[in-house]
Amino acid sequence: MVDRSLVLIRGAGDLASGVALRLRRAGFAVVMTEISRPTTIRRTVAFSQAVTEGRCRVEDLSAQRAEDPEEALALLERGVLPVLVDPQCRCREALKPRALVDAILAKRNLGTRITDAPIVIGVGPGFTAGLDCHAAVETMRGHTLGRVLYRGSPLPNTNIPGLIGGFAGERVLRAPADGIFREERAIGDRVKAGDTVGWVGDLPMTATLDGVLRGLLATGVPVYKGMKAGDVDPRNEPDYCKTASDKALAIGGGVLEAILCLQSRQRK
Repeated sequence: MVDRSLVLIRGAGDLASGVALRLRRAGFAVVMTEISRPTTIRRTVAFSQAVTEGRCRVEDLSAQRAEDPEEALALLERGVLPVLVDPQCRCREALKPRALVDAILAKRNLGTRITDAPIVIGVGPGFTAGLDCHAAVETMRGHTLGRVLYRGSPLPNTNIPGLIGGFAGERVLRAPADGIFREERAIGDRVKAGDTVGWVGDLPMTATLDGVLRGLLATGVPVYKGMKAGDVDPRNEPDYCKTASDKALAIGGGVLEAILCLQSRQRK
C-alpha cells in the first residue's frame, strides 16, 4: 500500500539529506534516489553513502539501499529511509508520491516536470515555479536562503561558495587533473594549508587553508581537472562533519513549508 504522505526526493547529497531529515522529523515518509556512483563531497552527512556502503546513518536517521520500489516500501515500514539507484526516477510510477522534490542541485533541471506528482518542488537554480514545478526553494547563502518561491526562479548560480568562517572560494579543493581520485586524509581531520589530502595519479590535491577537512570525494571516483573534490572548514570544529549544515536544514525547512502550503491550497 502506498503511503499518501510519501515524498520522493531526487538526489541524496548533503543538502538533499538535510531536506530528508526535516521531512522525516515532521512525519513524512521519504524515499530518495541517487546515481550509481555518487560524487558527494560531504559524505559523512549524506544518505548517498547508502548506495556504495549498503547502509548509512545521518544524525538520528538510518538509511539503506533498496533495489526496487517494493523493497523501498518494506524499508519504510521498518522505519528505515530507502535510497534507490534510479537517476531517471522511474520508481515514481510505482510509488506515486504525494510530493516530488528535485534536490539533485545540478544547477539545471534534469527532467523534472510539474506533472510528476501532485506537488513538485525544485531546489536551487534551474527551476521556475509555475512552469516546471509548483514551488522552488532558494539555495544561495544570504538573506533569502531557504525562502520559498511560488512564482519565478531562485537566484542564478555564481560558482562562488558562500562565506564560512570568513572564507568563500578558498574553502573548495579541486582535482588537479583528469583521472581517478584517491584519498590521503579523512573527513574530520585537521589540516594545514599545503597538506596533501588526496591524489589524482601522481598529482597531489592540497589543502588551501587551515581548518577541518569537512568534505572529500571517495577513493575510486572519476574526476576531471578543476572538479570540486573537497572542502575545508576554517571554523576548525570536527563535530560539524557529523551533523547536517545550517544551509541544508534551512533548505529543508523551505521544502517542508512548501509542501504544507501547497497541500493546504489544494485541499481548499
